[in-house]
Amino acid sequence: MTSFSSTFLQFAILQFLLYKVLSCEGPVDPSKGFISLPFNTSFYHIQKPYDVPVDQRYKFVDGVHYLWVFSTDKPHTPTSHTKPRTEIGIQGYNYSSGVWQFEGDFYVPSGTSGVCIMQVFGATSPHATTLMLRVYNGSLFYYTDSVLVPSVYDKWFHLNVVHDVLAAKVKVFIDGCLKIVADGRGGTSHTFKCGVYAQNEDSYRMESRWKNIKILKIQD
Repeated sequence: MTSFSSTFLQFAILQFLLYKVLSCEGPVDPSKGFISLPFNTSFYHIQKPYDVPVDQRYKFVDGVHYLWVFSTDKPHTPTSHTKPRTEIGIQGYNYSSGVWQFEGDFYVPSGTSGVCIMQVFGATSPHATTLMLRVYNGSLFYYTDSVLVPSVYDKWFHLNVVHDVLAAKVKVFIDGCLKIVADGRGGTSHTFKCGVYAQNEDSYRMESRWKNIKILKIQD
């Protein structure tokens, strides 16, 4: 096979895979069949740089959670070696079995990059997470591998993340369209987080906004 033919074939395969990830045969309601669990301030806490007050990295206005962090910030505890974060950490709904779902609307302002905006925490070592949704240069990624939304800045999107623990699968829906089905990563306890958690090549200021957050599960 000539070099040109080989390159063209590789390009065609990449385009096909990109189409499979980004295309949508029609919006669906991923929450159908799930029950919505109570969700209020008793069921989450704010993780933020340990040396600043909460109101310097988080606010809740007119039903919208605003979370921001700087690349120069401290981690969330004095003993942590992780990068800076300001996240809503779901508490009271840690799970080790069943089918669970995170639902919410998110908004990422222009300029935010190199950051995780949502994660399913918990996995088997050496991993720490089962899922990360990251923003790099205006695109939403599954970790650093697959582009789920090519242009994510300055728009509201509806997110559903479904984690089937027994099947070891995670599904990500954006605006009712299935974007990816990923393998689980093991682990004995999981929880959901959203906000901003700095990753590689992080911008100086990182922000995401969230509203209409729900935690759902399929009743046992």
